[in-house]
Amino acid sequence: MSTAPFPGLPASSRRSLRACMLAYTFYENDARVMRYAEALAGEGAQVDAIVLRREGLPAQEVINGVRVLRVQGRQKNERGKYAHFLRVLRFFFRSMIEITRRHAQAPYDLIHVHSVPDFEVFAAFVPKWRGAKLVLDIHDIVPEFYAAKFKVSERSMVFKALQHIERLSAAFADHVIVANDLWLRKIIARSSQSHKCSAFINYPDSSVFNPGLRNRVENGRFVVLYPGTLSWHQGLDIAIHAFSLLRDRAPDMDFHIYGEGSATESLLQLVDELGLGHRVFLKPPMPLRHIAWTMANADLGLVPKRNDAFGGDAFSTKTLEFMALGVPLVIADTRVDRFYFDESLVRFFRAGDAEDLARVLLDAYTGRAGNAALASRALDFARRNSWAQKKYDYLNIVTRLVHE
Repeated sequence: MSTAPFPGLPASSRRSLRACMLAYTFYENDARVMRYAEALAGEGAQVDAIVLRREGLPAQEVINGVRVLRVQGRQKNERGKYAHFLRVLRFFFRSMIEITRRHAQAPYDLIHVHSVPDFEVFAAFVPKWRGAKLVLDIHDIVPEFYAAKFKVSERSMVFKALQHIERLSAAFADHVIVANDLWLRKIIARSSQSHKCSAFINYPDSSVFNPGLRNRVENGRFVVLYPGTLSWHQGLDIAIHAFSLLRDRAPDMDFHIYGEGSATESLLQLVDELGLGHRVFLKPPMPLRHIAWTMANADLGLVPKRNDAFGGDAFSTKTLEFMALGVPLVIADTRVDRFYFDESLVRFFRAGDAEDLARVLLDAYTGRAGNAALASRALDFARRNSWAQKKYDYLNIVTRLVHE
């Protein structure tokens, strides 16, 4: 790793900034965590990432200058709230032990904690007590995420308790990053203050997601692709029903789904019930740089989210990545997508409506010249909103925090 002084430290410092990413996620698949870590490492910081361990991967390795420490395994198959909570709680204690031990050996200046869950920020209690600055990064807004995942009422005691944990977590952090502007407004209204909050959507890293990867070889099939978490709010069952409606009108269209999650078994069952096993394919997730190539060589990207209290405000991690690759998009007209995009960039369909999705997919299948025009404009938009352009906003936050 580089040992050049990070510009955010006082000039008198003779060591590089030490930072740690703390995240209940698979590092090699999580573009957001990877981007922040590599941005710091690229400025000379020594960066650790304490994360989950996927089967077959080492407990520790260095990836692009970041030391990845995998402290717990996970299968994304939680169907019950208690199984999910116990795994999260186990990671909380393991990560607390790991970060406390490493901080005692060589103190961290910055700890960037990625939520879900919000309370993971308290795993860094000892480093904060000893002077480290904490960033809480809210990828998914937890009360609404929990309610959508486990069908819990927003009037329930559990929902209110999660809001309280959100407030405590935000107060404990020195700065709060929120995954989009709609959620930023909500966090400021109920859990924090505007001066300590920032919105960072999932800006694509152009070194990973770039149109140079696109080299589509015609094989007689029109490939629609979804990469990401397989959960109910992502609306993949809606997409599969839409494909069923198109089986005769678009005989060369296939649907490739890459990912894992709690909805995997139900989606496989739906594919089987509808007799779509030769047209809809569920495949395991890939490391980030591998899935970027696969995405680049699809004919069409699809983001079929539901427009509920959570999904409607959740900015998809893949929308701008498809745009940065030059791949045309069909997306649900959720609140957050209407906030950021319009019909000059993507094809919208009515969220939750399989028949309307089938209509829009058929339009994309038959109107391929229009796809190219949309993709070209979307690529320009992605270039103006890339991580290369936005990462300095993050580095400025780090600089300010370590100077305080």
